[in-house]
Amino acid sequence: MAQIILRLRVVALLVSGLAFALFFAVPATAQETKDNNRKTAPSQSATHPASSDYVGSDTCATCHAEQVKHFRNTTMGRAFASHPKNDLEKLDCEACHGPGKIHAESGGGTAIPVRFTKNSTNTVEEKNSACLSCHTKGNRLFWEGSPHESRRLACVDCHTGHEPQPKKLSSDARFSSPLSDVHTLKKEEPELCLTCHQMRRAQLQRSSHMPYREGKVTCSSCHNPHGSPNPKQLLQATTNENCLSCHTERRGPFLWNHPPVLENCATCHEPHGTNNPQLLKVRMPRVCDTCHDASRHPTTPTLLNSIRDFNRGCTNCHSAIHGSNHPSGEKFLR
Repeated sequence: MAQIILRLRVVALLVSGLAFALFFAVPATAQETKDNNRKTAPSQSATHPASSDYVGSDTCATCHAEQVKHFRNTTMGRAFASHPKNDLEKLDCEACHGPGKIHAESGGGTAIPVRFTKNSTNTVEEKNSACLSCHTKGNRLFWEGSPHESRRLACVDCHTGHEPQPKKLSSDARFSSPLSDVHTLKKEEPELCLTCHQMRRAQLQRSSHMPYREGKVTCSSCHNPHGSPNPKQLLQATTNENCLSCHTERRGPFLWNHPPVLENCATCHEPHGTNNPQLLKVRMPRVCDTCHDASRHPTTPTLLNSIRDFNRGCTNCHSAIHGSNHPSGEKFLR
């Protein structure tokens, strides 16, 4: 009798546990699911206007013939016209400006949903969302949260979508052409970046500078203006990797490494420009005296005819200052 009662209790516990699990596992009814979706999901008309609201680029060309003609000669215009990748690009003008039915019916009296001119009433987010609907990968992957995005910089502040930039056919175009492969910039680099970064403009005018003025490098050679996971929007993970991508002769590993060189090139150098040789932050021997004490050489000011102050200073003797592979190169001597 006792065993029967025990078995009944076990069965009752199992049944109650199964009912508890089914109570939380049973999905909501179809009506409840529909109500929830109606509360959380935005209306379709808000995110995807009806197809009848679009009038086509031919209608736009009746009033904006010059702009449509220029747009056809741009990289984006040719891609939209000949090789559209999705339904959005097939809309042509309205892919960026939004549906134009109301604008066309009013004869231009009602503004187009998205305008990119200086007198536009659209917010920066509305302008950028039109561009980011396609340009979301590659260099734009880290745009959200980047310094330029956080300062509410719009894509059209640097780029132009309508005005084509014809390629120069002169003989010197091979040497004077911009280094950037982006042909929709309002100005060529670095002039475009220096419009805002005035301090860098002043540094580039100094006697020792990165070869920006000579056309050998530009801002995007080191930085990604659309954002990166690295400090200072650098292309590489560290300052050293950025510098060593060009200065490969400074890359180790060396048998004898100089610790400041391993740590950061900017410890001794100012990358944009200085009035000291070799882009040094301070002249020799003061740049070395910032770390080295007076245990071997005096750090007090010396006479101008001192060997330490002549020509290259400390590197008169310690010429392999970035690292040495010589068995006797512990002191980075010649």
